[in-house]
Amino acid sequence: MTGSSNGSRPARPRTSIASCGRFASRGEAAAGDIVPDALHVIHLDTSALVDALTGARRSAPDLRLFIERGERIQLSAIVLYEWLRGPRQPGELNDQELLFPRDGAVPFGATEAARAARLYTQVTRARGREIDLAIAACAIAHGASLWTLNREDFADIPDLVLADDDKKRGDP
Repeated sequence: MTGSSNGSRPARPRTSIASCGRFASRGEAAAGDIVPDALHVIHLDTSALVDALTGARRSAPDLRLFIERGERIQLSAIVLYEWLRGPRQPGELNDQELLFPRDGAVPFGATEAARAARLYTQVTRARGREIDLAIAACAIAHGASLWTLNREDFADIPDLVLADDDKKRGDP
């Protein structure tokens, strides 16, 4: 059910995150549900998604901690686009779909576009950063922090809150 192995590929050691609460990552609150104030929404940047679900899956333990803590983890449609255009293995795509179904991606609409355009005028060196600005705008518009492995790419974006790696890991 949560595995992505098939008989044709050799088994490789990896951290399984798909089995740790699919619903927790999807944020399946129905309309009118009261969501506790403690529930924190985190949007994943493409860097974190790729590092958690591909190759050595170095960020999988961190993603698992977010999920186990009850964080509401989401992907924006922009991150989904970047993820899907990359060279993905079937097992990686399966894990992504189990954790972050395509139809649950946070849309990038008019509000997010207007926010991204404003950010473009507010940051230095905006040219070439349009995708990052769109990802940031989506997180800001939805009141989410952003978990990225490229913190320096987002450090100068006004109103963007980056997920705090130290608190996530429980370090002092």
